Amino acid sequence: MEISLREKYGKYFSLMASLTKAAPKIDPTNVYEPANLDMRKIMDTMVEENLLPGSRLENIANFKAFYEAVKNGKHGLILMEHYSNMDLPALIYLLNRLEEPWGPDLASRIVAIAGMKLNEENPMVRAWAEGFSRIVIYPSRSLKSVESKENISEEKKAEEEKKARAINLAAMHAMDDCKKRGEVILVFPAGTRYRPGKPETKKGLHEIDSYLRMFDIAILVSINGNCLRLNPANTENMLEDLVAEDVVIETASPLIECKDFRKQILESLPSDDPDPKQKVVDHIMNILDEQHNAIEKIRQQK
Repeated sequence: MEISLREKYGKYFSLMASLTKAAPKIDPTNVYEPANLDMRKIMDTMVEENLLPGSRLENIANFKAFYEAVKNGKHGLILMEHYSNMDLPALIYLLNRLEEPWGPDLASRIVAIAGMKLNEENPMVRAWAEGFSRIVIYPSRSLKSVESKENISEEKKAEEEKKARAINLAAMHAMDDCKKRGEVILVFPAGTRYRPGKPETKKGLHEIDSYLRMFDIAILVSINGNCLRLNPANTENMLEDLVAEDVVIETASPLIECKDFRKQILESLPSDDPDPKQKVVDHIMNILDEQHNAIEKIRQQK
């Protein structure tokens, strides 16, 4: 039986509140937030309680090849499907439980790109997120939402645009620092959790093309199975997400050389293509879909 995150794990909320260190408001001075490992222990408990036998990393050799390239000085990018706020915790959990030492080392290097909403909307959502290292951005989707409001003044729009620019510039600098430290940047290319029946939530963001230009190598990680599902009755409140036990498989694509990958796609397009960068991102999302569907066939047969 599925019950809400609040119902099942509300018992941890007071402890999480006492452990939280993350900023409740984001500005250019606090966009980088290292993992709170005390909070991670609670997240690991939640993951462990809901992953069924058979949950695993698929194509482990691809994860390892990615790790070894990063260890050899390549700047690494993970582009991952996004179904729930359990996606990243499950990845870190599964990497940390690999028997070879490279798994935990790769887990320790992952820094996720996260929207401001995770920090600012709800103290418990913020506590959940801070178990993992993050660079916080002002998402373009959030800015468009603000600007589309009918009752907002032009002055307020300009103020929000200025705020977004300042935060995202600071995030870019933080990302550069991460790359210099040999950390890995993880991005959800759709920028939001996929909502069934709303294909626009699975469309890759235009900005992902810029990430490919900034990194040397990448892997695409698809996710099959989900222990934390959107509540149809309340899709916006993350604490009302539904907890369910499931077999979760996170699969890595073969290693991608970012510049060559991008160049090949662009060269395949007609010279008058109106939006070649979006075509690059669409290609990434197509690969993720194909990888997801192939694993799902296997998962359903067992």
